[in-house]
Amino acid sequence: MTFDREFRKYLEEAIGTENARIAFSAFEQTPAVSVRLNPSKPGAEFGCGQDRIPWCGYGLMLDTRPQFTLDPCLHAGAYYVQDSSSMFTGHVFRHILRSHTGIREKNIRVLDLCAAPGGKTTDMAASLRDICGDRFLLVSNEVIRQRAGILADNVSAWGDPNVMVTSSDPERIGRLKGMFDIIVADVPCSGEGMFRKDPEAIRQWSPDTVSLCQARQRRIIADIWDALADGGILIYSTCTFNRYENDLNVGWICSELGASPVSGGDAAPGDMPGVLKTEYGFLLVPGLVRGEGQYCSAVKKDGHDPEGADRKQTRRKDTVRTGKGTSATGVVSGMFDREMRISERAGEIIAVPETIADDAGEIAAGITVMSSGCAAGSMKGRDFIPSQDLALSAALSGDAFPETSLDEATALAYLHRDQINPACPCRGFIRVTYKGLGLGFIKNIGNRCNNMYPMSRRIRMDIPKQ
Repeated sequence: MTFDREFRKYLEEAIGTENARIAFSAFEQTPAVSVRLNPSKPGAEFGCGQDRIPWCGYGLMLDTRPQFTLDPCLHAGAYYVQDSSSMFTGHVFRHILRSHTGIREKNIRVLDLCAAPGGKTTDMAASLRDICGDRFLLVSNEVIRQRAGILADNVSAWGDPNVMVTSSDPERIGRLKGMFDIIVADVPCSGEGMFRKDPEAIRQWSPDTVSLCQARQRRIIADIWDALADGGILIYSTCTFNRYENDLNVGWICSELGASPVSGGDAAPGDMPGVLKTEYGFLLVPGLVRGEGQYCSAVKKDGHDPEGADRKQTRRKDTVRTGKGTSATGVVSGMFDREMRISERAGEIIAVPETIADDAGEIAAGITVMSSGCAAGSMKGRDFIPSQDLALSAALSGDAFPETSLDEATALAYLHRDQINPACPCRGFIRVTYKGLGLGFIKNIGNRCNNMYPMSRRIRMDIPKQ
């Protein structure tokens, strides 16, 4: 690889000459492969050597890159393919959750601002589920609508009903004054952490790009700042290494917006091998760690608002039917293993955990929602048609539907949306599983089974014959 002289200068300025030498050597090497397991959906196996990732209990470094597309466990949401360096943001997030006890004394509201394709969202969802139980709402936002659709699919596969996917710009979300206890902003950057995966990223790098990104990052944080509650935590991250987009921006946030650093120096969330401490946070660089690189810092917004007193108390104004005794409510209410609030919107039946239903409605009144809770299905006449999201939901009761287990070849055929005719316990909608993990639904109509897997999510590559 050929690197711009200015880039060499920027990297040496950020991490020192010797560390930069190690990093430049690592840039010539093959990218590492890592995954993060879903604790709510155990069972994934990879058939290759694995090492634990020091800063993520559910993270694994793999010796080789499997054909992930041909693993039904991926489609069932049993794990997420994510760079190990990116998982460090989740490590800082868990440190914040555990060390700031005041945040956990109420239902916690978290915003993942630049969330697509969903790596940090699914990581935070697992952490919130482990630490806060059912008392959290995670809003996962992506302003670009096409990328937001991919995000929604990945959140659906992960299966946690306490995650809401939205698609609004930061300025609009910023109008939700004091709404969130924690905001995670993995802001768009010059992409130095993509150098090993995308040679085009090297060609596009320039000092002008860095300056442009620095200004954009400051604008994004300024736009969203009012949505963070007084005393709340902003976790700021990039996949770049230079000081301009990292420490200098965090210093600007503290001095211009009003905040104090909480994750630098002696307040570090543990010493991790290869992780560099900076003035305001932490820096991971290829060669020093086995990932592609990440910067992460956290600051606490000036002020004190333990009860969220400055939050807007708005409510939904659109038409939502939660009518007692409606066919939708009666059919769906018994399908979950926890109390859900059932509503019907534009013909779709939505189930939101009762613990966060009011919070979800309050947020939905101000920004564009793509998915919330679990999209359970729809009514066609008197018949209930279950959705793909319902089959993947970790909140679905084990006895809600009859099930049939598929072997690997049949599971892949199902995900390819081929015709399959497994042994079925009865007629009607059957939830198909692989290694105990829900994949979707088929409908047994007697002489054959209709494949209900969504066309938009099907495997498009040819399935090798086994």
